[in-house]
Amino acid sequence: MAPPAAGRPAPPPDPDVQEFLDYVRFERGMSANTVSAYRRDLARYTAFLADRGVRPAAASVRDVQEFFAGGGGDGAASSVARRTASLRVFYAYLVREGVRDDDPAAGLRTPKLPQQLPRVLSVEEVEAVLAQVVAAGPLGQRDLAALELLYGCGLRVSELLGLREGDVDLEGGLVRCVGKGDKERVVPMGGAAAAALGRYLRLGRRELLRGRRRAELFLNARGGPLTRQGLDYLLRRILTRADMLGQASAHTFRHSFATHLLAGGADLRSVQEMLGHASVATTQLYTHVTVEHLREVFLETHPRARRRKGNVPGAAATNAADDTEGEPT
Repeated sequence: MAPPAAGRPAPPPDPDVQEFLDYVRFERGMSANTVSAYRRDLARYTAFLADRGVRPAAASVRDVQEFFAGGGGDGAASSVARRTASLRVFYAYLVREGVRDDDPAAGLRTPKLPQQLPRVLSVEEVEAVLAQVVAAGPLGQRDLAALELLYGCGLRVSELLGLREGDVDLEGGLVRCVGKGDKERVVPMGGAAAAALGRYLRLGRRELLRGRRRAELFLNARGGPLTRQGLDYLLRRILTRADMLGQASAHTFRHSFATHLLAGGADLRSVQEMLGHASVATTQLYTHVTVEHLREVFLETHPRARRRKGNVPGAAATNAADDTEGEPT
């Protein structure tokens, strides 16, 4: 939201907007980041309408259109798309609650965003990163267990950091986590992850606790819960050792988990369940990553692909000869 003009106070919070934010936070269970994004977008929209003497609940289709024709349409396409979504959800809520009879945002079109395929590590790169974890002490045991779960179970960072000791079943090889919208799911855990986690629970975590009791699974050096910043720090340290700093993030391990499962023959529906995606359309993004990987392998290894790139001596002559031959029988 642009700052108010000098000497002019910011408009007071709109009651309809505040009720909407309470609804998505407490009734829909949306994440704090999502609620904050709605708050920013609607504050910007409310300020625009305040200059016109209009409340959001009374805005017209033209008000909405002129918002996006002006400051609401500034910035990257992703920002405009997010503002569009915010207004759509807000006005759909007002209609459902009987505040309005019509939806002035119904005709909004979301800007088309270029599809960006997520960065994926190869199996060899994942192994190289994990090999740099020195699991000799409690923090090293924690680091290895955390990375093994990120990759071995495809967890989001928030899901990993939200795990409690009772959420893991080492004997059954299962992890229970809470994802977006407070939806709970159970994910299988591979042998490597179970071994690393078992060692951390028996040795490292007990040492970090120093006789205290905590429910959180992953702890910092002082025995408190591991934070997102702490996870970022440990990952940067390990990626630096592997000479891969800047090439991966914690979320990259989740992308790699999904891609490697699909490349190994897992069905899309099963991967969707393990990732906790609400729609299989989201999971389908990883099929494009897998196809792109296969394409790269093909271009690097298939002799006919190399000929098209001109890397094989005599390719032009061979191709010309092929053109004069009849079709093979």
